[in-house]
Amino acid sequence: MTALEILLAVLVGLWVFVPALLPNPAAVIFGGGRPVDSGRTWKGKRILGDGKTWRGLFGGAFAGVAIGLMQIGIAYLAGSPDLWGFGPLWSAVGILFTLSFGAVLGDMGGSVIKRRMGKERGAEMPVLDQYDFLIGAFLLTALFYSDWIYSTYIEGWNILALIFLLLVTYILHRVVNIIGYKAGVKNEPW
Repeated sequence: MTALEILLAVLVGLWVFVPALLPNPAAVIFGGGRPVDSGRTWKGKRILGDGKTWRGLFGGAFAGVAIGLMQIGIAYLAGSPDLWGFGPLWSAVGILFTLSFGAVLGDMGGSVIKRRMGKERGAEMPVLDQYDFLIGAFLLTALFYSDWIYSTYIEGWNILALIFLLLVTYILHRVVNIIGYKAGVKNEPW
């Protein structure tokens, strides 16, 4: 594989993951309202907390799906309909849903873990804060589209796309959270 082919694999790996990168920042914007856990507790602690709401869950996930549909449209207009390696359009839409909802659900899973560890809402937890959504997106997508995950991020030199994604995710997470904090839509800069 040439250096150009490796670079292209890395960039495509980042490009196709955008529908999983957008939902959590969008959930902050669309959030508010009724908490997903409805105030319920488990062993005396909130399951998720007030920050995980139904509007945030669906608003964030559908924002990810919407950006993914735009990306597919751009690929079709550019004459590269199979840039994503999705195959039929219904598979593409399915992958968008699993990436987007998996990201939001992964973030919620991170909140459950934090609550079980006695952390309050907004408490910083390095690594989990940066990668819970990524793990959720990969797990849900792998559950339904394992071949796509394998061919896009694992097979051959595409593993470099995954490594690059891990690095970029950390940086993007920090930058987006700092911007959200300074804009007043987040209570913490992490």
